[in-house]
Amino acid sequence: MEHIDLLFIHAYLLTMQGEGVGFIEDGAVAVRGNLIADTGTTKDLLEQYTADRVIDASGKVIMPGLIDAHIHTGDALIRGVSQDIMNWMQHGMWPFTNVLRKDTDAVMKGSMVNIIEALKAGTTTFCDFDSPMTEIVQNHIKAGTRARVAEMVNEMPKENKSKVGELYTFDPEQGEKKLQRNIDLIRKYNGAENGRITCMLGPQGADMCSQEMLLRIKALAEEFDTSIHMHVAQGDREINQMVKRYGKRTIQYLDELGMLNERLIAVHLTEATDEETEYLASKGAGMVLCSGSIGIIDGIVPPSAAFLRKSSRLALGSDQAPGNNCSNMFNEMKFTAILNKCKAKDPTVYPAWKVLRMATIESAKTIGLGHEIGSLEKGKKADLIMINMSDPALCPVILVPVRNIVPNLVYSAHGNEVEMSVIDGRIIMEDRKVLTVNEEEAVCEAQKAAERIAAQAAVIFEDMKDTPLMKMMERGEL
Repeated sequence: MEHIDLLFIHAYLLTMQGEGVGFIEDGAVAVRGNLIADTGTTKDLLEQYTADRVIDASGKVIMPGLIDAHIHTGDALIRGVSQDIMNWMQHGMWPFTNVLRKDTDAVMKGSMVNIIEALKAGTTTFCDFDSPMTEIVQNHIKAGTRARVAEMVNEMPKENKSKVGELYTFDPEQGEKKLQRNIDLIRKYNGAENGRITCMLGPQGADMCSQEMLLRIKALAEEFDTSIHMHVAQGDREINQMVKRYGKRTIQYLDELGMLNERLIAVHLTEATDEETEYLASKGAGMVLCSGSIGIIDGIVPPSAAFLRKSSRLALGSDQAPGNNCSNMFNEMKFTAILNKCKAKDPTVYPAWKVLRMATIESAKTIGLGHEIGSLEKGKKADLIMINMSDPALCPVILVPVRNIVPNLVYSAHGNEVEMSVIDGRIIMEDRKVLTVNEEEAVCEAQKAAERIAAQAAVIFEDMKDTPLMKMMERGEL
């Protein structure tokens, strides 16, 4: 018999192998080092392996860890400060971000709390898109999470004072500094932590970067052989900027620059037409759908159904705490399924099994890690979660005549049912306790930093008394 490190037995196993969810009723997973050594029935694996630790997963689901394909962990300290208004960014976010971006300590403390929040809800891989990422990535290294990171590159001035509808002014010097940080990130951290940390290039959006900057990023992506993680057609604000500056919409513009290809991970597509979305998909680009964030910020269901008509490279992301208010991929799965059913007026679209794949194996393929994560199979990285199906929200488990496990994970789970997380073969959370960082201390430090940021933002809001948020405060609505 072969000896391994971890052996999970008697689980309801969802491997995500094949076209569906790869269900095995009395399933087992063998882990050696940071890799999955085997999957199969409990009977078969007990006959083949002995282990340093055998974990009885009776009444539990074992499945691949969830992948958050687009998250800004550095924005966590401004959760809930810009909701239920139009022009969410200009009238709510910018006063806070103008302060937050000058305080790296606050960004770091918020990021760590955001990572803990997501980790405890089953996220094991983070596509973290923020600044300064050379600092934020240290949180992922400490927490033990898998991270595919990018520095947010734009040419916006230090303090953005553009009014709604005005054409942005660019500051090439700022853009150069940010691009150099992205290059430094790739050179220092791509492949770090035994491959647990990988890097991408991160232009914030076509409306926030000059043509020269985007062409340099395109060339660098080829040089470093990596992906480009970018907001695309992110709301009418972006489209208005593009039409004013270039006389064309975002997707046409990117196509003319030669950027619509398999390297591009296009986030949101909020204002893309079905035709533009299908065209982008046909060119090989991936899409990240952030249903909760775009639903709250814009009241829009992005055209992911059009994307799926041409490509399966569709991933899910939580976006950011001040946009979505939570970093929970169970929340994203439920939002995605329900909003798209309503949009299509068809309860058969976005079935639970398909949405579960979008948060695991399809996300892995979209972000360029499908060969390593996203499914439980021999040779892949040992990233998995164990979910308590005896929690009241997931009870009862029914196997015949119809299995209810997958629908209940998508439509009923809250995330707190995740009991254990294994990343790269290492137990990072057990019995709901994160083992790598002090959660209580992290929350306390983040609260102090948030109070500091809010006090400084209050000065800016003194000149914004006629904005929607300030009117809501006056009326006692917040």
